Amino acid sequence: MCGIVGVVSQAPVNQLIYDGLLLLQHRGQDAAGIVTQLDRKFFMHKAKGMVRDVFRTRNMRSLPGNCGLGQVRYPTAGNAFSEEEAQPFYVNAPFGLVLVHNGNLTNAHALKAELFSNDHRHINTESDSEVLLNVLAHELEKTTRGLPLKPVDVFEAVRGVNRRVKGSYAVIALIAGHGLVAFRDPHGIRPLCMGRSADGSIMLASESVALDGTAHQFERDVAPGEAIFVDLNGQMHTQSCADQSQLSPCIFEYVYLARPDSTMDGISVYQARLNLGETLAKRVISTVPPSDIDVVIPIPESSRPSATQLAHLLGIPYREGFVKNRYVGRTFIMPGQSVRKKSVRQKLNTIVSEFKGRNVLLVDDSIVRGTTSREIVQMARDAGARKVYLASAAPPVRYPNVYGIDMPTKEELVAHGRSIEEIRQIIGCDALIYQDVDAMKTAVAQARVNAAGALSDFDASCFDGVYVTGDISADDISRLNQTRPQAEEGDDDNSRLALPNASL
Repeated sequence: MCGIVGVVSQAPVNQLIYDGLLLLQHRGQDAAGIVTQLDRKFFMHKAKGMVRDVFRTRNMRSLPGNCGLGQVRYPTAGNAFSEEEAQPFYVNAPFGLVLVHNGNLTNAHALKAELFSNDHRHINTESDSEVLLNVLAHELEKTTRGLPLKPVDVFEAVRGVNRRVKGSYAVIALIAGHGLVAFRDPHGIRPLCMGRSADGSIMLASESVALDGTAHQFERDVAPGEAIFVDLNGQMHTQSCADQSQLSPCIFEYVYLARPDSTMDGISVYQARLNLGETLAKRVISTVPPSDIDVVIPIPESSRPSATQLAHLLGIPYREGFVKNRYVGRTFIMPGQSVRKKSVRQKLNTIVSEFKGRNVLLVDDSIVRGTTSREIVQMARDAGARKVYLASAAPPVRYPNVYGIDMPTKEELVAHGRSIEEIRQIIGCDALIYQDVDAMKTAVAQARVNAAGALSDFDASCFDGVYVTGDISADDISRLNQTRPQAEEGDDDNSRLALPNASL
């Protein structure tokens, strides 16, 4: 899960891209990068860290041009702390290409071998995004064969990418001297949308909130398998570039990943979370008598809408019992389990008066590893709670995710191979209530209104073990696990091509 944004305008775009990345910061906190184009030259700055730390005034001044793109990185493959693997990625032929990518390629290993043996292209990192860039470059080279580039050539190249690449990908790329191309995988697993501003600039971004916050009017989502090419004059061309396509977005976006003020594929994230709270209330009633619950307390931030709706339906007071330190990153997307464990109590503090002597129902958006849940339950007990019940707005996470969320190994998942009672004992709560898989899908689907294109299904593979691309085996999962970010912060980056950033 990363956040990507691209802009074509008639005015400088560096500030627009920076503002867009700030609005997508929740999607990645490990690295950030921006590239702009002036004439046929690219200008790039990227580094490890948050957007506000990576880009200083001097960096912004060095990013001229009226088109560009950017990314905030959350790594699911490669080295989490390598500056070299921060995006955008660049290759100089054909034309000159830079690319940002949100998602995860499930056949990156095979593609890397093909690129070396057949396409004669060199991959210098462990990032699947560099693989994707080189596949796109090769396909563009094949379609143009030394001739001037036309939109039809771009679409044929994307068609070639879709035939070779497997997994999830939302992509924005710049072609030097020609324009911007954006495309989405044939299942639409990862989100991508577009909009325009009053002065005619076109923006593409992972979430609609990036459009809203930069004065761009949301127009539509990029369809599964569709490519959009915007030339340097702002002329837009679109075409479906997949042999077969169906909309199967990742349901975890609505459960946790996306901002509540975003709308993706016609689904209001906030409304989806309200709906999840409504269906969760029915599960709570069947497990714990509402008369035995004194107060409903959300675990910030993503669970608030669900907790509010649940409390309303049960007629139980809703209270804020945890105060979040907003200067600590999202625990779930911190690389390294040791860092994740250390951060929980730094991130949250209890309001003792809301717990003392009460039977408390804590509501979370999901329970993945159980590490945070166990700590939070203990915090509630330490604050004086008589009983601590825990409800999850999502079902048990039992299966690895291979499409760009950092939960690829079953050994990490507290629910894998365990009963609800066994999970409850590990977490240490007095009762544990989970959402039902079908109820979750129905609740999120009901938040979809006035959207183009049929919703085929959701990718809910981490909950139900069904991988929408239909090509994932146990061997694939094992191989993908080997590509996970392994390095801890402070490890040396010995790559000879690692990018120096003198400003840091």
